[in-house]
Amino acid sequence: MSVSRKEYDDMTKKASPPSKKLRNGFFAFVIGGFICTLGEGVSMLCEYFGMAQEDVRLLVPVSLIVLSATLTALGIFDDIAVYAGAGTIVPITGFANSIVSPALEFKSEGRILGTGANMFKIAGPVLVYGTLAAVIYGIVYYIFMR
Repeated sequence: MSVSRKEYDDMTKKASPPSKKLRNGFFAFVIGGFICTLGEGVSMLCEYFGMAQEDVRLLVPVSLIVLSATLTALGIFDDIAVYAGAGTIVPITGFANSIVSPALEFKSEGRILGTGANMFKIAGPVLVYGTLAAVIYGIVYYIFMR
């Protein structure tokens, strides 16, 4: 069966409707903004209770990571991500989701070969790149700031 270029274009247009860019951008902005506002709220709450600024800077991302990992484990994070799109990926919550999702998916294969081996499939390259970039930055900083 031979399909002409025009027929193929018609089939792809029919199979993939146009995306709702304005709607998607709005929800990404609102939900991503809510996540950031939640982080700021945690920060203000910690400062209100007298925590040192250094401790607050550590607690806020940890709180968001734990919250997104918990929501991922409960299956709620994916439902939010359907509407938010990049709004959940850009903050640190998306990184936590990228670690927990494969870990949950492969847990039936065991702790070592399932969860342990597969949990860094998506986030592994990010971790390697971040570590490598930090090492290179450290070397450059050491050479030029001596």
